[in-house]
Amino acid sequence: MRTLVVLPTYNEIFNVELMLRTLNEIVPECHVLVVDDSSPDGTAKRAHAVGAELGGIDVLERSVKSGLGGAYRAGFAWGLDHDYEHFVEIDCDFSHDPRALPELLIAAKEYEVVIGSRYIKGGHIPNWRRSRRLLSRGGNEYAKLMLGLGVSDSTSGYRVYSASALGKIDYNSVTADGYGFQIEMTYRARSRGASIIEMPITFKDRQRGESKMSKAIIIEALGLVTKWAVERGYRKAKSLRR
Repeated sequence: MRTLVVLPTYNEIFNVELMLRTLNEIVPECHVLVVDDSSPDGTAKRAHAVGAELGGIDVLERSVKSGLGGAYRAGFAWGLDHDYEHFVEIDCDFSHDPRALPELLIAAKEYEVVIGSRYIKGGHIPNWRRSRRLLSRGGNEYAKLMLGLGVSDSTSGYRVYSASALGKIDYNSVTADGYGFQIEMTYRARSRGASIIEMPITFKDRQRGESKMSKAIIIEALGLVTKWAVERGYRKAKSLRR
């Protein structure tokens, strides 16, 4: 299957070369698209240089910083235009272990959406503070309950989508970003009949560079979950009145 790894970057000069070389070693059959939001630290330039050396790497440079969701939408569109069949989401900071990717790709032969999950048996998050673990786990449980997801880790950003799943999701109309983007993609996949499986992964905090995550992003995502849940309830009630 023709697989595209979509790798969003912003100021990842300390990680991008090692990530590209690691992906080339572990999944040489996959093509990589770096989607860079005009990183001032020279991330795109470094990615171009590694691509020229290794091959199998393209760089899509965007003129402004417009978020994770926008980067993935741009990467998916590029891949569909180039006839790729599967699309990998992975962070550039090594919080997602590239060595887990072959197992996710095996599962992608049978399922339209494969989610690398921290919250199923076999999943791990070493070294997280209890408060952070509770916030993340609680947010996922809230989304699961309110939206009927049947998924334990809807905020995970380590995934494989098939082209058919992206079509069902209508990914280009997804408006949320960050955690919200992952939840909205999961919600649409579930509600529109895409087959989904979770695979256990170990999630580690980045060792180099600065995290883009904040409590504000998480709170915004939970607000969106509430909004979608209200809309879902309204649609159900409306259908029952017919």
